[in-house]
Amino acid sequence: MSRIDSRLSALKQQQRKALIPYITAGDPTKALTVPLMHALAAAGADILEIGVPFSDPMAEGPVIQRAMERALANQVSLKDVLAMVAEFRQRDADTPVVLMGYANPVEAMGYETFAQQASAAGVDGLLTVDFPPEEASGLVDILDRHGIAPIFLLAPTTPESRIETVGKLARGYVYYVSLRGVTGAANLDMSEVAARLPLLRKHIQLPIGVGFGIRDGKTARAVAEVADAVVIGSRLVQEIESAGERDAVENIGKLVKDIREAIDHA
Repeated sequence: MSRIDSRLSALKQQQRKALIPYITAGDPTKALTVPLMHALAAAGADILEIGVPFSDPMAEGPVIQRAMERALANQVSLKDVLAMVAEFRQRDADTPVVLMGYANPVEAMGYETFAQQASAAGVDGLLTVDFPPEEASGLVDILDRHGIAPIFLLAPTTPESRIETVGKLARGYVYYVSLRGVTGAANLDMSEVAARLPLLRKHIQLPIGVGFGIRDGKTARAVAEVADAVVIGSRLVQEIESAGERDAVENIGKLVKDIREAIDHA
């Protein structure tokens, strides 16, 4: 059983919901990414989503766009991100790590080379925002051979036929985008999310995480009441941005701990 499956299965047995925080690798500096990952895990994160810097992150709002710009200014590449995961694994062999980003860096490295190096580094999953599931079977096969879960996004506008396709391809969990818009938007409509989930569960047998628009313990708790996992990104990246290098690790740990407690009391 993979690290992702093992962690999500254990949470289900405990009747707890997963907390999946996102940060961008290399933001605010290369040196702080691994300490931030350890702080997230220590604060109660179940799976870490690590953003791979990309110059045209079309699904991201301004907060994560700025984080990607800072990371690219720090010259963080996909190889650097894999090295960060390998360093994280020296102290943490249990917390699953998912890389989240866009297809170009993976295609530039080559699917097979990426899968080999990512598996060796300790990566557990890959979410490529702009990779259509209808064209993903080749990449999915390669990832499967190396024990890496392909994670897919579904949106409020996703047709049922594509949900069915994702249900057949996905491993680990499926990420449902809670709103129409980019990351960091503030128009989360929980009634709309709750109404959509039964259709997703008709075709998706895996745990379903919900992200986009989650800002605090209150919104995280509301999501945890209907979903299997809560994904939070922009609010954490915003905290890193405002805290600066000196306080980022401590502040992010406190924020995630508060969100963890809110979820556990859902």
